[in-house]
Amino acid sequence: QVQLVESGGGLVQAGDSLRLSCAASGLTFGPYVMGWFRQAPGKEREFVAAISWSGGTTRQAESVKGRFTIARDNAKNTVYLEMNSLKPEDTAIYYCAVKRGNGITTENLYNYWGQGTQVTVSS
Repeated sequence: QVQLVESGGGLVQAGDSLRLSCAASGLTFGPYVMGWFRQAPGKEREFVAAISWSGGTTRQAESVKGRFTIARDNAKNTVYLEMNSLKPEDTAIYYCAVKRGNGITTENLYNYWGQGTQVTVSS
C-alpha cells in the first residue's frame, strides 16, 4: 500500500521561506513522477511543481517560477518543495502526489495522494 506523508507546513510571514517534504512508502519500483499540488479555500486544486524520476526534468506553475524549487531523493523516496519569497496568495493546503511512469503532467492524473499540509502566509 502506497502512503505519502507531507510535513513542513506552517504559518509564516510574507517574504519568508518554507521547505515541504513528502516521504513515500510502499513504492517498490520506479519510475514515477513526484509532484506538488495545492488547494486554497474556495478554489480548485492546482498544479504547483513536478519532477521526473531522474530529477533531470522539472516543471513549475507560472505563479511559483523563480520562487519554488522541487527536488527529490530516490534513496529516501522523498520529494521536497523549497518555497522562497512566500506571498499571501500561496496560502493553501499543499498535497504531495505520485504518478506512475516518467511523463510529467500538470493535470490531476496522479495515482497516489498525501493528506496535505497547511501553509499559511500572513501579510
